[in-house]
Formats: sequence, C-alpha cells, structure tokens
Amino acid sequence: QVQLVESGGGLVQPGGSLSLSCAASGNIFRLNTVGWYRQAPGKQRELVATMTRGARSNYADSVKGRFTISRDNTKDTVYLQMNVLKPEDTAVYYCYAEIPPMGDCWGQGTQVTVSS
Repeated sequence: QVQLVESGGGLVQPGGSLSLSCAASGNIFRLNTVGWYRQAPGKQRELVATMTRGARSNYADSVKGRFTISRDNTKDTVYLQMNVLKPEDTAVYYCYAEIPPMGDCWGQGTQVTVSS
C-alpha cells in the first residue's frame, strides 16, 4: 500500500512563507510526475505546481514567482516552498504523485491559512 503524507501547513501572515513536504511510503518503484493542488472553500481543486521526474516544472499563473516546487527522488519526497503568501492562497493543499503501476495517488491534505 502506498501513502503520501503531507506536512508543513499552518497559519501565516500575509507576506510570510511556508514550506510543505510530502513523503511517499510503501511499495514504491518510483515517482513519476509529482505536484501540488489546492482547494479553497466553495471552489474546485486547482493545480498549483507540477514537476516531472526530469525536473521540468509547471506553475499556475497565480503562484509563479512566489512558489517553488522541488523533489528528492532518493527520498521519494516532494516539496513546495511558498513565499509572499496572500490571503487568496488559503486552501487545503494536496500532494499528488503518479506512482506506477497504481497510477494517480493523493495525500490527505494539509491546511494553509494566510491571515493577519
């Protein structure tokens, strides 16, 4: 059984920073594309950032220049560094990984709240 476990969410003031981590555990051959999605109350889940195994990244326009996705393939871990946070970044953040042969896998989510 494969699990993705996020950590690092919390409450931060506008303009602050947070770092999220997502560790995969279980019978894992490798992680292919990984990423972060978020869902705010009353809204659909949306892409934040993704990264291929070859380290090509893609970001939502709303977070470009502020968020950075990275990965450590030796640890099966994905990171999201979030800087210059805004109230509109408030959401539950979900880790995603494509893990063969299971396919798409999701974490349980971690709350990020940006408020003064």
